[in-house]
Amino acid sequence: MSALNKQVGGSHYKDFSIQPVEFIQKNGLGFCEGNAIKYLCRWKEKGGIQDLQKAIHYVELLIEMETRRDFKKESQEIVRKIYENQSTQPVSGSDHGDRS
Repeated sequence: MSALNKQVGGSHYKDFSIQPVEFIQKNGLGFCEGNAIKYLCRWKEKGGIQDLQKAIHYVELLIEMETRRDFKKESQEIVRKIYENQSTQPVSGSDHGDRS
């Protein structure tokens, strides 16, 4: 028997024409996306409003993590550009700001 034909604790996933786990796996979705989909699919049959709140929570987590990742990526790009600019600047021999 396929694990997709068996569900522990109800039938709120098994009754779908395609189960959330199948959709999530076939589309290569991540943890937060998968959980949001799972809670959105089952809210009427299992957890009610709390499942909708859980779905929102996973979307908020995803936004926060992606925003940090974008910020980190942008910061790394800025540092790389600064480093590249410094390494292409000519070094000015003995001029250390001395004024004689």
